[in-house]
Amino acid sequence: MEIKKENIGDHLKKHGVKPSYQRMRIFEYLMNNRVHPTVDMIYKNLISEIPTLSKTTVYNTLNLFLEKNLVITIVIEENEVRYDIDTSLHGHFKCNVCNAIYDFSVDSSYLEQEHLKSFKISEQHIYLKGACKDCSC
Repeated sequence: MEIKKENIGDHLKKHGVKPSYQRMRIFEYLMNNRVHPTVDMIYKNLISEIPTLSKTTVYNTLNLFLEKNLVITIVIEENEVRYDIDTSLHGHFKCNVCNAIYDFSVDSSYLEQEHLKSFKISEQHIYLKGACKDCSC
């Protein structure tokens, strides 16, 4: 789903989020920077234009977005939480060399396997690690 900048406030309201300036800027950052950022990355990139921004505000905003299903978390490494604005079913590949994270498509039919029929799946995470095409040459 592509959301225009001028519609971010309405999109947040539709999901039960009061659209403050900081929340809208954090959401816009996630829309424009599909790099699966951390709290620190978002904070460092927005602090120059929002001097009153704190890491706590970024963290709390992302937790609110998570609660309202506007983002998902990616925890490939134990000590690093990243955020993804794409909440659709897809996988992530992390390059062990440059640390970039790439999205890839996943066929949802794997959830229809017979031995999973009686399970109630609440989360799905598909992570691959290795060297990306730029680093494996």
